Amino acid sequence: MVGRARDFSRDVVTEWGWADPAGADAEETIEDVLLVVSELVSNAMIHGGGAVELVLDVDPVRLTVGVSDLSPVRPVAREPEVPARPGGHGLLVVRRLCARWGTTPLADGKFVWAEFDAV
Repeated sequence: MVGRARDFSRDVVTEWGWADPAGADAEETIEDVLLVVSELVSNAMIHGGGAVELVLDVDPVRLTVGVSDLSPVRPVAREPEVPARPGGHGLLVVRRLCARWGTTPLADGKFVWAEFDAV
């Protein structure tokens, strides 16, 4: 599921021309987007009862990626109990890589989104 979400997101972001291919940071920016997509989908699968929908939206000033799931519980970015142990770092990564992130309650779960400013 995560691999398919990454592949789909790469195709869409590339097709939209969101990251200027001539820009020196284009590939790094796309990789940041893909890592955030991976973390959001993983969190939905592990903590949210499964990912329901992956959404990508672009306008002249931002790219928004988001994942809906079935859990009404809002995620909280917090320091992991054991920093060197795998797991528990996902939302910290999301917070670090995107310009803004948050959650929107839904009738049957939530939508967790992240925004990247245009490059």
